[in-house]
Amino acid sequence: MKKLILILLTVATTTMMFSSCSKKNDEVKPVAKNYVLVHGAWQAPYVWDAVKTTLINEGNNVTVVELPGHGSDQTDPSTITLNLYTTTVLNAISKINGKVILVGHSLGGMIISSVAEKIPAKIEKLVYLAAYLPTSGQSLFGLAMTDPGSQLGIKGNLIMNNGGLTVDVKQDQIVNIFIPDGSAQVQNLVLQNYRSEPGIPLQDPVTLTSANFGSVEKVYIKTLQDRVVSPDLQDRMIGTAIGGVKTVYQLNTSHSAFLAKPDSVAMLLTKIGH
Repeated sequence: MKKLILILLTVATTTMMFSSCSKKNDEVKPVAKNYVLVHGAWQAPYVWDAVKTTLINEGNNVTVVELPGHGSDQTDPSTITLNLYTTTVLNAISKINGKVILVGHSLGGMIISSVAEKIPAKIEKLVYLAAYLPTSGQSLFGLAMTDPGSQLGIKGNLIMNNGGLTVDVKQDQIVNIFIPDGSAQVQNLVLQNYRSEPGIPLQDPVTLTSANFGSVEKVYIKTLQDRVVSPDLQDRMIGTAIGGVKTVYQLNTSHSAFLAKPDSVAMLLTKIGH
């Protein structure tokens, strides 16, 4: 009798252990994604801080690129080109195992497009957040000059220094143009971190092909209250993208969506990634 009870207990314990293991195996966590985040003009890596934290807390790998001449980088503006930006992002990606989800904001759209042309097989998706999405031969300035809805160049709020070597935004218009919907704390953060923008990359055209750039899946996140890249220009760029844009999302924010609604941006990037 004791032997029979022992056998039954052993079977029951084994069954419970197997059941427990099965449940653990069923609760598979989403595969971690590699996000590479590229900021835009007059900005720096700090703008991605809240979005980065959320993505990391969800188990992803996040790399935020600091462009030359931005943040704490003191590269001479006369040596900064769109090609240097591209090389900087390529170097960051080269240290990452597996494919990346490459996200560009504003000017960052020009850069991620150039990167995709060079390493299309390394990129899982290109994500344009309120970003310039060029066709081959276009420059950022060239695109911006077709945007009457922008409150930057066409409205006279840009200041060209030393023949365009650096470019500034009128001080009293920075908040109004970039982050009118942000908290006072966020608006002050933008003002405190403001730096003159290297001008040469804004004039450099990109060369893109259907075979390389066109083969990469593209997603666009529109910012409906944007005063830098107007919703109208965003729509036109989406409509002319080489290889097409597979998915379009919308956020009811200003140009600096990652500061105005970081949780919404992180949620969309998570959705895009999975």
